[in-house]
Amino acid sequence: MTMWIVILGIVLALAVASIIYLISRFKKFYIVERLAGDRKALRWLIACVPMLGFVVYGIFDLVNSIMAMLHLAIFWLIFDIVAAVVRRVKKNKAAGLEGAGEAEKASAEKSAGKKASAGKTAESEAAEGAAKRQGKVYWLGVAVILTTFIYLAAGWFFAHHVYETNYELHTEKNLGTDKLRVALIADSHIGALFDGDGFAEHIETIQKAEPDVLLITGDYVDDSTKREDMVKSCAALGRLKTTYGVYYSCGNHDKGYYRGRDFSYEELKAELEKNGVTVLEDETVLLNDSFYIVGRQDKSEKDRASAGELTSGLDKSKYIIMMDHQPNDYDAEAAAEADLVLSGHTHGGQMLPMGFFGEKIFRANDRTYGKEVRGNTTFIVTSGIADWAIRFKTGTIAEYVVIDIYGK
Repeated sequence: MTMWIVILGIVLALAVASIIYLISRFKKFYIVERLAGDRKALRWLIACVPMLGFVVYGIFDLVNSIMAMLHLAIFWLIFDIVAAVVRRVKKNKAAGLEGAGEAEKASAEKSAGKKASAGKTAESEAAEGAAKRQGKVYWLGVAVILTTFIYLAAGWFFAHHVYETNYELHTEKNLGTDKLRVALIADSHIGALFDGDGFAEHIETIQKAEPDVLLITGDYVDDSTKREDMVKSCAALGRLKTTYGVYYSCGNHDKGYYRGRDFSYEELKAELEKNGVTVLEDETVLLNDSFYIVGRQDKSEKDRASAGELTSGLDKSKYIIMMDHQPNDYDAEAAAEADLVLSGHTHGGQMLPMGFFGEKIFRANDRTYGKEVRGNTTFIVTSGIADWAIRFKTGTIAEYVVIDIYGK
C-alpha cells in the first residue's frame, strides 16, 4: 500500500509539472503568437486551449488522460534536450572553425550592429522578431505531437489485441502422457477492456489450441465488473473442452477493494464452480495420478499458507505446477520444489519503464515478464489477457499463454 501511495504522489506531482510545461511549449506555436500579439496574458490563455482536450478525455477516463498527457510532456522534454544539445554542438563547431582574424571581424561587426540598433525601441524589436517568425512552423512541436500519437496508438493496439505466446518445457518426471499442454490466462479484469461476451470470444480462441488444462492465475474480475459480465464469462469457461479441466486461483482484485460491485467474491466462486471450474485457495489437486496443480491464495491474504507448507506432503517425484498471482516469492517456491510456477499481476510492466521501476527499484516483483529458471524450478509471468485501468501497453503485449511440457 505504501508503494502505491508513493506512486500516486509521484504521478500527481508529474501531472501538475506536465501541465505547466506543456502550456509553455504550446506558446511556441506561431498561431498562438499571431492571435495574442504582444499581450502576454492572452498568449498564456490561448496556450491553455489545447489542454482542454485532456480535460474532456479525463471526464470519461481520468487515468488514461493523465497517462497521455505525461507521455506528451516526456517526449517534448526529450526532444527539447536533444535539440538543445544539437544546437550547442553546432555552435561549438562553428566557433572552432573561425580563425582569430574572422573572430575579431565578427566582434567588430557585432559591436557596430549594437550601436546601430541602440535607438531601436522595444516595440520595434518585438515587431522585427515577430516578422522573422511569421509563418514559421514549430517543427519540433509538430514532431513531438506526431511521435506521441504514434507511440500511444501502438500502445492502444497492443493492449486491445490478444496474442498467443508459446513456451516449451522438458522434465525428467513422468506426466502420464508424452506432452501436457497447459493454457494460462491472468488479469482479464472483465469489464475493463472487454465484457463477458468479449471474454467468451477469447476462450473460443484458446479452445483452438486444444489445451489439456486451463489455469487462471488471478484478477479474473475487477471492482467495476458487472454481475452480468461475470456470469457470461464463467459460462464461457464451462463450455471450454479440456482433458483435465479449468483451475482458478485468486488475485488481489478478485475480492474487490471497495465492495462497490453488484456481486460478492463468494458469488463469483459459486458461479465458477457451477461451470466446472475448480477454485484452489491454498489447495492442491492431483491429476492423472501424475502431476499436481497447487493454487495459492494471493499475497494480500495475510494468513495464506507458505509455498513449503503447500508442497510438504506431496510426492516430489510427480510434476508440481503452482499458481501464484503475484510473482514475488521465487526463492520460497524454488525451495518448495515446485517444478513450474505461473503468475500474472504485473501486466508485463504495462508501459515503459514501469516494469523496470517495479522490479529493480521498488522490488515489488521477482520478475515482470517471461520465463526464468532458478534451480529446478521454472517461473513464467504472463502480461495478461487485458488490463486494469491503463488502456495502453508498450514494451509488452496482451496475451494468453500455451505451455507444452514434454515428460519422460
